[in-house]
Amino acid sequence: MVEYDFVKVPIVDIVNQIILYAAQHRASDIHFDPLEDALMVRMRVDGDLQNHSLVPKVYERNLITRIKLVSAMNITETRLPQDGAIKGRIGGRDLDMRVSILPTNEGEKCVIRILDFQKGLSGLDGLGFTPKNFAKIEKMLAVPNGIILVTGATGAGKSPTTYSMLSALNKEETNVITVEDPIEMNIEGINQVQVNSEIGMTFAAALRSILRQDPNVILIGEMRDEETAQIAVRAAITGHLVLSTIHTNNALATLERLFDMGVERYMVATSVVGIISQRLARTLCDKCKRIRPTTKYERYMFARVLHKKVKETYEPVGCDECHGGFKGRIAIHEVLYISEHLRDMIADESIDKEQLRDDVYGHSDTTTLLQDALQKVIMGSTTFQEI
Repeated sequence: MVEYDFVKVPIVDIVNQIILYAAQHRASDIHFDPLEDALMVRMRVDGDLQNHSLVPKVYERNLITRIKLVSAMNITETRLPQDGAIKGRIGGRDLDMRVSILPTNEGEKCVIRILDFQKGLSGLDGLGFTPKNFAKIEKMLAVPNGIILVTGATGAGKSPTTYSMLSALNKEETNVITVEDPIEMNIEGINQVQVNSEIGMTFAAALRSILRQDPNVILIGEMRDEETAQIAVRAAITGHLVLSTIHTNNALATLERLFDMGVERYMVATSVVGIISQRLARTLCDKCKRIRPTTKYERYMFARVLHKKVKETYEPVGCDECHGGFKGRIAIHEVLYISEHLRDMIADESIDKEQLRDDVYGHSDTTTLLQDALQKVIMGSTTFQEI
């Protein structure tokens, strides 16, 4: 673990050093966990938490206070959870950081989520889409109105995908407005609105005002409730292109979630252009990965899902350039473009869940998450165990 000299080095500099170290080592989150006699600093790298440093208990309060101060939080409040943000240039990169404080029995726990501004806007072609899926997304973005949904669990990489699509749509002749909680990345030329529920600025309230601002493209940070979903659908069918995220596992579950939120099936069929579902898997280090024979179960899965005979795949080894044989993460995708036939199926009230599943996955060219993952295992991008 890294040791810091708390006697000679000011707390301000130590906080900066911790954040800089995290950014340089590709950490997505920094955890400050209060223990009985110390503050444990951990960093999430490639999806795994690693111990980084121990802060003596006597310096814990000063360190947390410093983080609160630069995050624009109330430094005197220690009983309630708080959220804040830090923006700055660290190590030559523009970074946005989201900060969360949570009171625990041993003290205040702090988590800093690091958002790499430049990485998040690297472009759609740098997000690991297969040529077939990339072509579908380009087709979605060419549609003048409708809803494009990006789905997945927390930490699935939805934000980089959404912001990359938004950047592709950000043109001189286009009025782009977003409503977010929080604003994760600042993009020049785009009007970004911060939700503030305490004063009544909810997603729904902001959307009503945005529709009077003559927008071409609207980004809704997250479709959380029925009211937001209803307004988004109405915006889509009245000539706006709407991008949003939702917490579901795949394309079919997203359609069902919209039904559960009270959106009529014919409205879903009319408004939804496409759904991009994704999750992340650790990427094998190119320097040290090695070939190994596939197991009986792996051969069975490749044959059953991809109809391929795969005799060899890759495994992690570990070297001085990676973390246990892995370096970075790759996105696994499922991209569903809503065809005219599928629109008819979605709108038909007599079509049940199983019939809709068969149509989405059995009679279309949709590559499922599992199929995309297995293809990336064959390519040597990740391992069978990661999927």
